[in-house]
Amino acid sequence: MQRITILGATGSIGVSTLDVLARHPERYSVFALSAHSKVEALAAQCERFRPARAVVGSAAAAAQLTALLRAKGLRTEVDYGEAALCAIAADAQVDAVMAAIVGAAGLAPTLAAARAGKKVLLANKEALVMSGQLFIDAAQASGAVLLPIDSEHNAIFQCLPRGYGRAPADAGVAKIVLTASGGPFLTRAVDSLDAVTPEQACKHPNWVMGRKISVDSATMMNKGLEVIEAHWLFGTPAAQIEVLIHPQSVIHSMVSYVDGSVLAQLGNPDMRTPIAHALAYPERIDSGVAQLDLAQIATLQFERADFARFPCLALAFDALRAGGTAPALLNAANEVAVQAFLDLRIGFRQIDRVVRHVIETVAGGAASSIEAVMAQDGLARAAAERYIAGGPAR
Repeated sequence: MQRITILGATGSIGVSTLDVLARHPERYSVFALSAHSKVEALAAQCERFRPARAVVGSAAAAAQLTALLRAKGLRTEVDYGEAALCAIAADAQVDAVMAAIVGAAGLAPTLAAARAGKKVLLANKEALVMSGQLFIDAAQASGAVLLPIDSEHNAIFQCLPRGYGRAPADAGVAKIVLTASGGPFLTRAVDSLDAVTPEQACKHPNWVMGRKISVDSATMMNKGLEVIEAHWLFGTPAAQIEVLIHPQSVIHSMVSYVDGSVLAQLGNPDMRTPIAHALAYPERIDSGVAQLDLAQIATLQFERADFARFPCLALAFDALRAGGTAPALLNAANEVAVQAFLDLRIGFRQIDRVVRHVIETVAGGAASSIEAVMAQDGLARAAAERYIAGGPAR
Protein backbone atom coordinates (compact mmCIF):
# COMPACT_ATOMS: atom_id res chain seq x y z
CA MET A 1 0.00 0.00 0.00
CA GLN A 2 1.58 3.27 -1.15
CA ARG A 3 0.61 6.47 0.67
CA ILE A 4 0.26 9.45 -1.64
CA THR A 5 0.36 13.22 -1.15
CA ILE A 6 -1.22 15.24 -3.94
CA LEU A 7 -0.06 18.85 -4.22
CA GLY A 8 -2.70 20.66 -6.27
CA ALA A 9 -5.50 18.14 -5.78
CA THR A 10 -8.33 20.22 -7.25
CA GLY A 11 -6.57 20.99 -10.54
CA SER A 12 -6.90 18.84 -13.63
CA ILE A 13 -3.84 16.69 -12.80
CA GLY A 14 -4.93 16.26 -9.20
CA VAL A 15 -8.44 15.22 -10.21
CA SER A 16 -7.07 12.75 -12.75
CA THR A 17 -4.68 11.34 -10.14
CA LEU A 18 -7.51 10.74 -7.70
CA ASP A 19 -9.49 9.03 -10.47
CA VAL A 20 -6.61 6.57 -11.02
CA LEU A 21 -6.13 6.01 -7.29
CA ALA A 22 -9.82 5.28 -6.84
CA ARG A 23 -9.50 2.43 -9.35
CA HIS A 24 -6.86 0.73 -7.19
CA PRO A 25 -7.81 1.04 -3.51
CA GLU A 26 -5.84 -2.11 -2.74
CA ARG A 27 -2.60 -0.42 -3.88
CA TYR A 28 -2.90 3.24 -2.86
CA SER A 29 -4.19 5.43 -0.06
CA VAL A 30 -4.25 9.22 0.16
CA PHE A 31 -2.17 10.72 2.95
CA ALA A 32 -2.61 14.42 2.18
CA LEU A 33 -4.29 16.75 -0.31
CA SER A 34 -3.70 20.42 -1.04
CA ALA A 35 -5.52 23.19 -2.88
CA HIS A 36 -4.98 26.93 -2.95
CA SER A 37 -8.51 28.34 -2.73
CA LYS A 38 -11.02 25.75 -4.01
CA VAL A 39 -12.14 24.89 -0.53
CA GLU A 40 -15.47 23.24 -1.34
CA ALA A 41 -13.91 21.01 -4.00
CA LEU A 42 -11.15 20.02 -1.58
CA ALA A 43 -13.71 19.27 1.13
CA ALA A 44 -15.53 16.92 -1.24
CA GLN A 45 -12.26 15.16 -2.04
CA CYS A 46 -11.47 14.81 1.65
CA GLU A 47 -14.89 13.30 2.27
CA ARG A 48 -14.28 10.65 -0.38
CA PHE A 49 -10.60 9.84 0.18
CA ARG A 50 -10.23 10.55 3.93
CA PRO A 51 -6.69 11.99 3.99
CA ALA A 52 -4.92 12.52 7.30
CA ARG A 53 -3.98 16.08 6.33
CA ALA A 54 -5.17 18.87 4.03
CA VAL A 55 -3.43 22.14 3.20
CA VAL A 56 -4.83 25.34 1.67
CA GLY A 57 -3.43 28.73 0.77
CA SER A 58 -4.61 31.01 3.57
CA ALA A 59 -5.82 31.12 7.16
CA ALA A 60 -9.31 32.07 6.00
CA ALA A 61 -9.45 29.11 3.62
CA ALA A 62 -8.20 26.82 6.38
CA ALA A 63 -10.95 27.99 8.73
CA GLN A 64 -13.57 27.46 6.03
CA LEU A 65 -12.25 23.99 5.20
CA THR A 66 -12.10 22.99 8.85
CA ALA A 67 -15.73 23.99 9.35
CA LEU A 68 -16.84 22.03 6.28
CA LEU A 69 -14.93 18.91 7.33
CA ARG A 70 -16.10 18.99 10.94
CA ALA A 71 -19.70 19.34 9.73
CA LYS A 72 -19.15 16.08 7.83
CA GLY A 73 -17.66 14.41 10.89
CA LEU A 74 -14.15 14.30 9.39
CA ARG A 75 -11.07 14.74 11.56
CA THR A 76 -8.63 15.60 8.76
CA GLU A 77 -5.93 17.92 10.09
CA VAL A 78 -6.05 21.26 8.26
CA ASP A 79 -3.17 23.69 7.77
CA TYR A 80 -2.17 26.45 5.35
CA GLY A 81 0.82 28.06 3.70
CA GLU A 82 4.10 27.06 2.09
CA ALA A 83 5.62 25.49 5.20
CA ALA A 84 2.60 23.22 5.54
CA LEU A 85 2.89 22.21 1.88
CA CYS A 86 6.53 21.31 2.41
CA ALA A 87 5.57 19.29 5.49
CA ILE A 88 3.02 17.09 3.70
CA ALA A 89 5.49 16.59 0.84
CA ALA A 90 8.31 15.45 3.13
CA ASP A 91 6.35 13.58 5.82
CA ALA A 92 7.94 10.26 6.78
CA GLN A 93 4.62 8.46 6.22
CA VAL A 94 4.51 9.47 2.53
CA ASP A 95 5.78 7.17 -0.21
CA ALA A 96 5.02 9.25 -3.31
CA VAL A 97 4.19 12.90 -4.01
CA MET A 98 2.20 14.11 -7.00
CA ALA A 99 3.68 17.58 -7.61
CA ALA A 100 0.90 19.31 -9.53
CA ILE A 101 0.90 22.88 -8.21
CA VAL A 102 1.17 25.16 -11.23
CA GLY A 103 3.96 27.72 -11.46
CA ALA A 104 6.70 28.91 -9.12
CA ALA A 105 4.43 28.28 -6.11
CA GLY A 106 5.14 24.58 -6.54
CA LEU A 107 8.93 24.86 -6.28
CA ALA A 108 9.39 24.75 -2.50
CA PRO A 109 7.13 21.75 -1.72
CA THR A 110 8.37 19.82 -4.77
CA LEU A 111 11.95 20.43 -3.72
CA ALA A 112 11.04 19.36 -0.18
CA ALA A 113 9.76 16.05 -1.55
CA ALA A 114 12.97 15.56 -3.54
CA ARG A 115 15.16 16.37 -0.54
CA ALA A 116 13.18 13.87 1.54
CA GLY A 117 13.92 11.08 -0.94
CA LYS A 118 10.33 10.56 -2.08
CA LYS A 119 9.07 9.13 -5.33
CA VAL A 120 8.27 12.45 -6.99
CA LEU A 121 5.64 12.39 -9.73
CA LEU A 122 6.66 15.60 -11.43
CA ALA A 123 3.80 17.49 -13.07
CA ASN A 124 5.14 20.88 -11.97
CA LYS A 125 7.60 21.62 -14.77
CA GLU A 126 8.44 25.04 -13.30
CA ALA A 127 10.36 23.42 -10.42
CA LEU A 128 12.98 22.07 -12.82
CA VAL A 129 12.83 25.09 -15.11
CA MET A 130 13.64 27.42 -12.22
CA SER A 131 16.08 25.39 -10.13
CA GLY A 132 17.62 23.05 -12.72
CA GLN A 133 20.82 21.48 -11.44
CA LEU A 134 19.95 22.37 -7.83
CA PHE A 135 16.84 20.21 -8.06
CA ILE A 136 18.66 17.32 -9.79
CA ASP A 137 21.45 17.44 -7.19
CA ALA A 138 18.92 17.35 -4.32
CA ALA A 139 17.17 14.32 -5.80
CA GLN A 140 20.43 12.46 -6.38
CA ALA A 141 21.71 13.24 -2.88
CA SER A 142 18.57 11.88 -1.21
CA GLY A 143 17.91 8.97 -3.56
CA ALA A 144 14.58 10.44 -4.68
CA VAL A 145 13.03 8.94 -7.80
CA LEU A 146 11.85 11.49 -10.38
CA LEU A 147 9.05 10.24 -12.63
CA PRO A 148 7.79 12.73 -15.23
CA ILE A 149 4.04 13.27 -15.58
CA ASP A 150 3.90 15.66 -18.54
CA SER A 151 2.75 13.42 -21.37
CA GLU A 152 5.79 14.38 -23.45
CA HIS A 153 8.41 13.66 -20.80
CA ASN A 154 6.65 10.53 -19.69
CA ALA A 155 6.69 9.36 -23.32
CA ILE A 156 10.44 10.04 -23.57
CA PHE A 157 11.00 8.21 -20.29
CA GLN A 158 9.16 5.19 -21.69
CA CYS A 159 11.21 5.29 -24.92
CA LEU A 160 14.60 5.42 -23.20
CA PRO A 161 16.34 2.28 -21.96
CA ARG A 162 15.44 1.29 -18.41
CA GLY A 163 18.10 2.54 -16.04
CA TYR A 164 19.04 5.38 -18.39
CA GLY A 165 21.54 7.54 -16.55
CA ARG A 166 21.10 11.01 -18.09
CA ALA A 167 23.96 10.64 -20.61
CA PRO A 168 22.51 10.64 -24.16
CA ALA A 169 25.69 9.43 -25.86
CA ASP A 170 25.93 6.39 -23.59
CA ALA A 171 22.50 5.20 -24.72
CA GLY A 172 23.01 6.01 -28.39
CA VAL A 173 20.46 8.83 -28.31
CA ALA A 174 20.73 11.19 -31.29
CA LYS A 175 17.93 13.53 -30.28
CA ILE A 176 14.72 13.88 -28.31
CA VAL A 177 11.61 14.95 -30.23
CA LEU A 178 8.91 16.71 -28.20
CA THR A 179 5.58 16.76 -29.98
CA ALA A 180 3.17 19.69 -29.65
CA SER A 181 -0.44 20.02 -30.72
CA GLY A 182 0.10 23.63 -31.77
CA GLY A 183 -2.80 24.72 -29.57
CA PRO A 184 -6.00 26.44 -30.68
CA PHE A 185 -4.35 28.95 -33.04
CA LEU A 186 -2.14 26.71 -35.15
CA THR A 187 -3.83 27.71 -38.42
CA ARG A 188 -5.19 31.12 -37.46
CA ALA A 189 -3.70 34.13 -39.24
CA VAL A 190 -0.87 35.54 -37.13
CA ASP A 191 -2.00 39.14 -37.70
CA SER A 192 -5.37 38.30 -36.12
CA LEU A 193 -3.96 37.03 -32.83
CA ASP A 194 -4.03 40.46 -31.18
CA ALA A 195 -7.80 40.04 -30.94
CA VAL A 196 -7.70 36.66 -29.18
CA THR A 197 -9.74 36.46 -25.94
CA PRO A 198 -8.85 34.44 -22.84
CA GLU A 199 -11.83 32.17 -23.51
CA GLN A 200 -10.51 31.38 -26.99
CA ALA A 201 -6.98 30.83 -25.73
CA CYS A 202 -8.20 28.44 -23.04
CA LYS A 203 -10.16 26.28 -25.49
CA HIS A 204 -7.55 23.63 -26.26
CA PRO A 205 -8.52 21.25 -29.09
CA ASN A 206 -7.25 18.06 -27.40
CA TRP A 207 -6.55 18.48 -23.70
CA VAL A 208 -8.58 19.63 -20.69
CA MET A 209 -6.28 21.85 -18.61
CA GLY A 210 -6.28 24.82 -16.25
CA ARG A 211 -6.40 28.36 -17.62
CA LYS A 212 -2.74 29.22 -17.13
CA ILE A 213 -1.37 26.11 -18.81
CA SER A 214 -3.98 26.44 -21.57
CA VAL A 215 -2.69 29.93 -22.41
CA ASP A 216 0.86 28.58 -22.29
CA SER A 217 -0.17 25.94 -24.80
CA ALA A 218 -1.65 28.60 -27.10
CA THR A 219 1.61 30.61 -27.04
CA MET A 220 3.69 27.39 -26.97
CA MET A 221 5.53 28.68 -23.92
CA ASN A 222 4.35 25.43 -22.36
CA LYS A 223 6.43 23.56 -24.94
CA GLY A 224 9.34 25.90 -24.30
CA LEU A 225 9.23 25.11 -20.59
CA GLU A 226 9.08 21.42 -21.51
CA VAL A 227 12.24 21.81 -23.60
CA ILE A 228 14.05 23.17 -20.53
CA GLU A 229 12.58 20.43 -18.34
CA ALA A 230 13.69 17.75 -20.82
CA HIS A 231 17.20 19.13 -20.71
CA TRP A 232 17.38 18.59 -16.95
CA LEU A 233 15.44 15.33 -16.75
CA PHE A 234 17.40 13.56 -19.47
CA GLY A 235 20.71 15.43 -19.55
CA THR A 236 20.10 16.47 -23.15
CA PRO A 237 21.60 19.68 -24.60
CA ALA A 238 19.41 22.14 -26.49
CA ALA A 239 20.97 21.11 -29.80
CA GLN A 240 19.60 17.58 -29.33
CA ILE A 241 16.01 18.63 -28.54
CA GLU A 242 13.53 19.18 -31.36
CA VAL A 243 9.91 20.34 -31.26
CA LEU A 244 7.53 18.88 -33.84
CA ILE A 245 3.94 20.01 -34.33
CA HIS A 246 1.55 17.05 -34.25
CA PRO A 247 -2.08 18.28 -34.09
CA GLN A 248 -3.66 14.92 -33.21
CA SER A 249 -1.73 14.57 -29.90
CA VAL A 250 -1.52 10.79 -30.39
CA ILE A 251 2.27 10.46 -30.52
CA HIS A 252 3.28 12.05 -27.25
CA SER A 253 7.01 12.25 -27.98
CA MET A 254 9.86 10.30 -29.59
CA VAL A 255 13.48 9.37 -29.09
CA SER A 256 15.73 9.16 -32.16
CA TYR A 257 18.78 6.89 -31.90
CA VAL A 258 22.10 7.02 -33.74
CA ASP A 259 21.33 3.82 -35.65
CA GLY A 260 18.30 5.45 -37.30
CA SER A 261 15.70 3.91 -34.99
CA VAL A 262 12.94 6.18 -33.69
CA LEU A 263 10.92 5.00 -30.70
CA ALA A 264 7.59 6.69 -30.02
CA GLN A 265 4.97 6.41 -27.29
CA LEU A 266 1.36 6.64 -28.48
CA GLY A 267 -1.95 6.89 -26.69
CA ASN A 268 -5.20 8.77 -26.46
CA PRO A 269 -4.74 12.32 -25.13
CA ASP A 270 -5.65 11.64 -21.49
CA MET A 271 -3.36 12.50 -18.57
CA ARG A 272 -4.45 9.43 -16.65
CA THR A 273 -2.11 7.35 -18.84
CA PRO A 274 1.17 8.98 -17.71
CA ILE A 275 -0.19 9.30 -14.17
CA ALA A 276 -0.94 5.56 -13.99
CA HIS A 277 2.44 4.75 -15.55
CA ALA A 278 4.33 6.79 -12.96
CA LEU A 279 2.26 5.59 -10.00
CA ALA A 280 2.86 1.91 -10.80
CA TYR A 281 6.32 2.11 -12.37
CA PRO A 282 7.90 -0.28 -13.25
CA GLU A 283 4.58 -2.16 -13.38
CA ARG A 284 1.47 -1.26 -15.39
CA ILE A 285 -2.05 -0.68 -14.06
CA ASP A 286 -5.42 0.20 -15.58
CA SER A 287 -5.74 3.96 -16.00
CA GLY A 288 -9.35 4.09 -17.16
CA VAL A 289 -8.23 5.37 -20.58
CA ALA A 290 -9.69 3.75 -23.70
CA GLN A 291 -7.34 1.81 -25.96
CA LEU A 292 -6.01 3.74 -28.94
CA ASP A 293 -7.73 2.94 -32.25
CA LEU A 294 -5.30 3.96 -34.99
CA ALA A 295 -7.63 2.78 -37.75
CA GLN A 296 -10.25 5.23 -36.54
CA ILE A 297 -7.74 8.09 -36.36
CA ALA A 298 -6.37 7.08 -39.79
CA THR A 299 -4.11 10.12 -40.31
CA LEU A 300 -1.25 11.55 -38.28
CA GLN A 301 0.16 14.94 -39.30
CA PHE A 302 3.48 16.63 -38.53
CA GLU A 303 5.11 19.98 -39.26
CA ARG A 304 8.07 21.91 -37.96
CA ALA A 305 7.50 24.50 -35.24
CA ASP A 306 7.32 28.06 -36.60
CA PHE A 307 9.22 30.42 -34.27
CA ALA A 308 7.65 33.45 -35.97
CA ARG A 309 4.18 32.18 -35.03
CA PHE A 310 5.34 31.02 -31.59
CA PRO A 311 8.02 33.47 -30.36
CA CYS A 312 7.70 32.18 -26.79
CA LEU A 313 9.16 28.86 -27.92
CA ALA A 314 12.20 30.64 -29.35
CA LEU A 315 12.61 32.62 -26.10
CA ALA A 316 12.65 29.39 -24.11
CA PHE A 317 15.37 27.87 -26.28
CA ASP A 318 17.37 31.09 -25.84
CA ALA A 319 16.95 30.92 -22.06
CA LEU A 320 18.10 27.30 -21.97
CA ARG A 321 21.21 28.14 -23.97
CA ALA A 322 21.93 31.17 -21.75
CA GLY A 323 21.75 29.04 -18.60
CA GLY A 324 22.05 30.34 -15.06
CA THR A 325 18.91 32.08 -13.86
CA ALA A 326 17.67 32.90 -17.39
CA PRO A 327 15.02 30.13 -17.29
CA ALA A 328 13.78 31.46 -13.94
CA LEU A 329 13.46 34.96 -15.44
CA LEU A 330 11.59 33.50 -18.41
CA ASN A 331 9.16 31.60 -16.21
CA ALA A 332 8.47 34.48 -13.82
CA ALA A 333 7.86 36.98 -16.61
CA ASN A 334 5.56 34.55 -18.36
CA GLU A 335 3.50 33.88 -15.22
CA VAL A 336 2.94 37.62 -14.76
CA ALA A 337 2.15 38.17 -18.43
CA VAL A 338 -0.30 35.28 -18.67
CA GLN A 339 -2.18 36.45 -15.59
CA ALA A 340 -2.32 39.97 -17.03
CA PHE A 341 -3.77 38.55 -20.23
CA LEU A 342 -6.37 36.52 -18.31
CA ASP A 343 -7.24 39.69 -16.38
CA LEU A 344 -7.68 41.58 -19.70
CA ARG A 345 -4.79 43.95 -18.88
CA ILE A 346 -2.80 43.05 -22.00
CA GLY A 347 -3.48 41.41 -25.35
CA PHE A 348 -2.47 37.89 -26.35
CA ARG A 349 0.49 38.96 -28.50
CA GLN A 350 1.85 41.12 -25.71
CA ILE A 351 2.70 38.03 -23.65
CA ASP A 352 5.88 37.31 -25.59
CA ARG A 353 6.79 41.02 -25.60
CA VAL A 354 6.63 41.16 -21.80
CA VAL A 355 8.81 38.06 -21.52
CA ARG A 356 11.35 39.37 -24.04
CA HIS A 357 11.54 42.74 -22.26
CA VAL A 358 12.27 41.09 -18.92
CA ILE A 359 14.94 38.78 -20.31
CA GLU A 360 16.64 41.68 -22.10
CA THR A 361 16.54 44.14 -19.18
CA VAL A 362 16.97 42.04 -16.02
CA ALA A 363 20.53 40.85 -15.54
CA GLY A 364 20.68 37.13 -14.94
CA GLY A 365 23.14 35.37 -12.68
CA ALA A 366 24.32 32.01 -11.49
CA ALA A 367 21.68 29.64 -10.14
CA SER A 368 23.88 29.02 -7.12
CA SER A 369 21.13 28.56 -4.54
CA ILE A 370 17.37 28.48 -4.25
CA GLU A 371 17.57 31.89 -2.57
CA ALA A 372 19.41 33.30 -5.58
CA VAL A 373 16.85 31.80 -7.95
CA MET A 374 13.93 33.22 -5.98
CA ALA A 375 15.58 36.64 -5.84
CA GLN A 376 15.81 36.64 -9.64
CA ASP A 377 12.20 35.45 -9.80
CA GLY A 378 11.16 38.49 -7.77
CA LEU A 379 13.15 40.91 -9.94
CA ALA A 380 11.59 39.47 -13.08
CA ARG A 381 8.06 39.75 -11.72
CA ALA A 382 8.61 43.36 -10.71
CA ALA A 383 10.06 44.23 -14.13
CA ALA A 384 7.16 42.53 -15.90
CA GLU A 385 4.61 44.42 -13.82
CA ARG A 386 6.32 47.75 -14.52
CA TYR A 387 6.35 47.06 -18.24
CA ILE A 388 2.68 46.09 -18.27
CA ALA A 389 1.74 49.16 -16.22
CA GLY A 390 3.53 51.33 -18.77
CA GLY A 391 0.69 51.01 -21.24
CA PRO A 392 -0.29 49.19 -24.41
CA ALA A 393 2.04 47.17 -26.64
CA ARG A 394 5.27 48.87 -27.62
